[in-house]
Amino acid sequence: MRIPDETRDQLAVKFAVLFPHLDERQWRLPAAAEARSLGHGGIRAVARAAGVSETTVRRGMSDLEAGESLVTALTDLRAGRQHPQQKKRRFSGHR
Repeated sequence: MRIPDETRDQLAVKFAVLFPHLDERQWRLPAAAEARSLGHGGIRAVARAAGVSETTVRRGMSDLEAGESLVTALTDLRAGRQHPQQKKRRFSGHR
């Protein structure tokens, strides 16, 4: 099925607004959801509209099928090293 140019243009605008605020893992999920909703030809249309490879969109679809959630992706952002100010607060006033 051919995805109309108008649909691809609308996707490109949507992705241009949304994607700068998300990391790759986070934006793969909405991209995959869009591809799934478009049906046959959706992966290629989304990949072209987003300016990414079809493999990236397929990976997002795999994430969706595996139950990968945006909440999990956002939670993982808080993992890792603490912010230096958080360390200072924890130790300040204790000698």
